[in-house]
Amino acid sequence: MAEEISKSELRSSPSILAKSRSLWPSVLRWIPTSADHIIASEKRLLSLVNTPYVQEQVNIGSGPPGSTVRWFRSSSNEPRFINTITFDSKEGSPTLVMVHGYAASQGFFFKNFDYLANRFKVIAIDQLGWGGSSRPDFTCKSTEETEAWFIDSFEEWRKEKNLSNFILLGHSFGGYVAAKYALKHPEHVQHLILVGAAGFSSGSEEKYEFINRFRATWKGVILSHLWESNFTPQKIIRGLGPWGPDLVRKYTAARFSPRYSVGGVFTEEESRLLSDYVYHISASKASGELCLKYIFAFGAFARSPLLNSASELKVPTTFIYGTEDWMDYQGAQAACKQMKVPCEVIRVPKAGHFVFLENRDGFHSAVLYACRRFLSPHPDDEPFPEGLISA
Repeated sequence: MAEEISKSELRSSPSILAKSRSLWPSVLRWIPTSADHIIASEKRLLSLVNTPYVQEQVNIGSGPPGSTVRWFRSSSNEPRFINTITFDSKEGSPTLVMVHGYAASQGFFFKNFDYLANRFKVIAIDQLGWGGSSRPDFTCKSTEETEAWFIDSFEEWRKEKNLSNFILLGHSFGGYVAAKYALKHPEHVQHLILVGAAGFSSGSEEKYEFINRFRATWKGVILSHLWESNFTPQKIIRGLGPWGPDLVRKYTAARFSPRYSVGGVFTEEESRLLSDYVYHISASKASGELCLKYIFAFGAFARSPLLNSASELKVPTTFIYGTEDWMDYQGAQAACKQMKVPCEVIRVPKAGHFVFLENRDGFHSAVLYACRRFLSPHPDDEPFPEGLISA
């Protein structure tokens, strides 16, 4: 069973948890959550995982060493922490670091950990400002500062973990961060796996014209204003107070309904535990979520498109998309044409944006194929997985 983290261990952790407690019991709070609740809900969700793991808060300091700019600045110089889980693995297994997407945390991979831990040393993190990691005041004012918030904090985490030569997997916004990190620090990344990655949209004239026409409508004016004012979905959850958990339960049930997934998505217990987890990571203090308007313009177009810098990537890359993903896999195809390193695009049928939950077998096959040169003595002889689509 997944490793138990005792209450005494949580109390002694040098993390933000100690400062998050309220004198009011959670039942009396308008927003019934806290950093303790996040870790506790994570522990409950990961109790469904059979592989033993270690949870830790990795100290990344209060800012990049030698820099006069504190990307993690707030009212104090207290150190920041990255919530990290590391699964038991066979000696000599390649290291796979997994980075979650926007409005998510590492627990979203709970259905994949057991399978992947049989082949890799799996390490999953909550990005700075998300999940059980520190949530400093978000005071970035530009795309450059916002990217550095995530890239530099990840690099400080890597240094503290003494990692190098790892496979880096990022989903959605986590794919954007992973690709930007690989551009800046290619020497540490053996292979890049971008799952439904944001930032590679081809952004055709038709799409821009559609967005511009929509922005001219009254609905578009309102939504555009909300976007530019950094109104996030999490603010709705917080605003609903004690009714927030019920909204999240309904969202989770609707979002992961078996529309095109293989064999359904979750059992009743899995859905209950994931909903509880999603509520707590969403309702806690706003931090990393406020990156949205600085990374993406209205319409979810990246302000600093990765397609424009694809030719500079020095790391072999595999793109993975569900066939029903709303992300544009054709942007990945365009990126591959520009790249000077090995690159491939794999599409997984009967899956959407959360391909790793909606078609787990297909996703796992795609990951193993992407990592064939680390797993197989004869990688060139490995056949393309049956049922997947090479794009």
